[in-house]
Amino acid sequence: MDEPGGGPGGEPGAEWGTAEGRAMIRLLWDPPPPPTRGPRQKLTLDQVVTGAIEVAATQGVDELSMRKVAQHLGVGAMSLYTYVPGKDELFELMIDRAWAGRAMPDPDLPWRAQVEYHAREAWRMYQAHPWLIRSNLWRMPLGPHVLDAQEDLYRAVALTGLPAGTVSRVAGLVESHVFGAARSAVTDTSVSARTGVGYDDYWESRAGFWGTYYSPERFPTMTRIWEQGGFDEEYSDEAWEFGLGLLLDGVERLTDGDT
Repeated sequence: MDEPGGGPGGEPGAEWGTAEGRAMIRLLWDPPPPPTRGPRQKLTLDQVVTGAIEVAATQGVDELSMRKVAQHLGVGAMSLYTYVPGKDELFELMIDRAWAGRAMPDPDLPWRAQVEYHAREAWRMYQAHPWLIRSNLWRMPLGPHVLDAQEDLYRAVALTGLPAGTVSRVAGLVESHVFGAARSAVTDTSVSARTGVGYDDYWESRAGFWGTYYSPERFPTMTRIWEQGGFDEEYSDEAWEFGLGLLLDGVERLTDGDT
């Protein structure tokens, strides 16, 4: 693509996008060094990002604000704007920092094993940083760590020999599948912590439904699945791997030319 703002292929250094957007890209790729003149700054941008991640981890991402990050770091709120324009930009820096922890698979492994490795690293990342469920997969930061991981996932999927458009869609499906499963798990954990009611306790508290409003005539398929033990499997954080397996089975069918 060679349209302004549209992706790779443009002239190096071209003044595309907005001034605010270009400033954000510089923060991600080329953060300014501490000034050598004037009053010595108390913090670095790296410390500000670390402090924001600590606030999100301990107080929850909903409580993230420039004021609370400043309090956590022991500085005035206005001083943070010396390092970053605002909370949204700070969140982009936090996301890219979290993605830095994703390891890459052995490139000598088969393509499927590499893609599975990427998926498990994504799952681990969301468990380590639950606040990431508030990120937007459609507007990921154009940061070095995010793009390095995405590049390697594209490379792994491309080993299938599938067309470029299919490679892009498969990589997106893998990331979306893990993100959705992680969001459900993290949300349930958060609700349990906030209410004091765990997963099993929640359903136990509503057990009266089955003897009053539930009807096998209205829900015959659910009833049949229940009677055949289809709901016996306990909830597991690894259940998302079942969906991943089905997804990649479908990709393998594409590589075999099976439509």
